[in-house]
Amino acid sequence: MEVLPKDIIRTWILPHLTQPQGGRPSRVEPVELLEALLYKLKTGCQWRYLPVKQFFTGAVLTWQGVYARFNKWRKDGSWQKVWLNVLRLNKHWLDCSSVQLDGSHTLAKNGGAAVGYQGRKKARTTTALFLADNQGQPLACASPQAGNHADSYELNALFGEICASLESAGIPVAGLFLNADKAFDTNAFRAECAKREVAANIPRNRRAADWQTDDDTFFDPELYRRRVVVEHANAWLDGFKTLLVRYETSVGNWLAWHALAFVVLFLRRINCRLTF
Repeated sequence: MEVLPKDIIRTWILPHLTQPQGGRPSRVEPVELLEALLYKLKTGCQWRYLPVKQFFTGAVLTWQGVYARFNKWRKDGSWQKVWLNVLRLNKHWLDCSSVQLDGSHTLAKNGGAAVGYQGRKKARTTTALFLADNQGQPLACASPQAGNHADSYELNALFGEICASLESAGIPVAGLFLNADKAFDTNAFRAECAKREVAANIPRNRRAADWQTDDDTFFDPELYRRRVVVEHANAWLDGFKTLLVRYETSVGNWLAWHALAFVVLFLRRINCRLTF
């Protein structure tokens, strides 16, 4: 199963992963190690059942060795660095005529940090806030929260994380048109968007404490129809079985898998336009 071609892995992923300094050189081919990790991302297999002999043509790493490399790169921030570099170098292929904000609940089977009981799903879940461009390409993910919280929980702080991530990739936040559903309709969030010069296109929530019948807050229903592409993004992410159900107890590892999935989706989409 080829998740990404080897030349794309060599050009767009490997250069941004930290390499060991000094000591013995790696016994395995780095591209083959990445192929094993991408297989894990796509299939969702348990670490102990990772078919390592399928990927390594020379020396073979055990599944523990593959996990150790993944975890090392998570700890030093390499996975997020890979995504930000891919985004920065290819941002001209994005469509940011509008961006879509949404929250996503994921079943959490093994507990861990940022897990809580979600009544609607009748299960323990983790929720994460995503931003996608106007074609459904995921751009950023905020720190996951326990699933028992509403989508508006710590919304301003989490949106700040997303904005910081975009700006790190050289994507200006000011001037964006942002679609979000009525769960995000709070005066505090609208004020936060205004402060960042983001045009918030959010329908009014009649159940909100500050809703007013004579409210004249801007809302463009035609622009709002583009929000459907964030559902496409969620469906594409669900195609990576490691993300479909959360078995990772570490929030850091959970975010690292998302960063790698963002990379795969974007590089696949622009593959025919890339230069090597």
